[in-house]
Amino acid sequence: MTLAQMLLGAVLSALAAGVVAGFLRVRRIGVLLSVAGAALVMPLCWNSILNWTGATGLFSHDLPFALFPVSWQDTGSGVFTLAGAGMVLMLGSGRNDSPRRLAALAGAAAAAALVVDVYFY
Repeated sequence: MTLAQMLLGAVLSALAAGVVAGFLRVRRIGVLLSVAGAALVMPLCWNSILNWTGATGLFSHDLPFALFPVSWQDTGSGVFTLAGAGMVLMLGSGRNDSPRRLAALAGAAAAAALVVDVYFY
């Protein structure tokens, strides 16, 4: 995977996460930026790790299910985004929100990154 592909996918993930966060009625710009930022940075980190270690080919075999051809590489983007969004929200702009709200926002960012990774990489 090229750097340009990774950057495009990360930007699309951030945009999708921002849209989903908007549907969840995020009113504070800091929370919205945290969600979108995690969806930008974390898939980029995961895919960079796969590239640097030469493991992209091992993780990129899609499931033979036409509607949702997910791979371990796609799943890793979602998992990394879930962890990153959860941490940045808990320690930053969402620290005064309820745990349920933070989990929903982090899950939304992770779902956006996963779906973008499955269909656009």
